[in-house]
Amino acid sequence: MLRGFTTVNYWADDVEAARDWYARILEIEPYFQRPEEGPPAYVEFRVGPDEDELGLIDRQYAPPEMSRDPGGAIMHWQVDDVTAAVGRLLELGATEYQPVTEREAGFVTASVVDPFGNILGLMYSPHFLEMHRHQ
Repeated sequence: MLRGFTTVNYWADDVEAARDWYARILEIEPYFQRPEEGPPAYVEFRVGPDEDELGLIDRQYAPPEMSRDPGGAIMHWQVDDVTAAVGRLLELGATEYQPVTEREAGFVTASVVDPFGNILGLMYSPHFLEMHRHQ
């Protein structure tokens, strides 16, 4: 039934600032923004070899009972060096959520809270690298 991820959404009170922050981190510009002119309410990036979608949504559209505190599921993004990625994100205003942790079989994880209150998971995954080795 569940066939894979399509889009991960992060909430922000200031979508324009979030767009600019993520564009700097991802080193790409979003491919989609609504409205096209003026302050955005929704922005979307395509990331990595599978063009995974990261959507930034104005927090005014969040479910009313949703907590503003970081929590819930953590979506991990593949990075080549978790420690370096965490360091860079902290320099850009993120705060540590979970420290860099070495796991079994070469996996390494960590997570930070972006300046907009979202948990950004980071992972070095040998499985990801093997799956994308021939791409």
